[in-house]
Amino acid sequence: MMIRTMKEKDLAAVHQIECSIFSKPWSMADFTDSIRSPENIYLVVEKQDEIVAYCGLWGVAGEGQINNVAVKQNLRGQGIGRAMLSLLIKLGRKQGLRAFTLEVRVSNLPAIALYRKLGFKDAGVRRNFYEAPAEDALIMWLQ
Repeated sequence: MMIRTMKEKDLAAVHQIECSIFSKPWSMADFTDSIRSPENIYLVVEKQDEIVAYCGLWGVAGEGQINNVAVKQNLRGQGIGRAMLSLLIKLGRKQGLRAFTLEVRVSNLPAIALYRKLGFKDAGVRRNFYEAPAEDALIMWLQ
């Protein structure tokens, strides 16, 4: 397994995973714009020459807004998400980010457990944040 910076050549594979997991997926243009910004950090995980996971954050005013975390369904529970997010946070800190935040569906208990293991704390709820299906989002922060 190798974790590295996301490149434009990765976007087709990333978008395929995005569409298989999320009910309102980002477009390839959304990812292209995000990886081109020097304040942002986007990573992919390669396993046997295949992109199997990705994550990213937007760096804004000393904080990192984590807005994409995805691991292929059949590879979850193997520590890929934890390793990937740990590196993302480490790189964010090297870039000068002091805190990190994210939103997660309140029903996504495995993701919430992972974020808590990484030190994130519950900070509030955004009502009806998600669509298809409608659901609240738990706001979490790592200081």
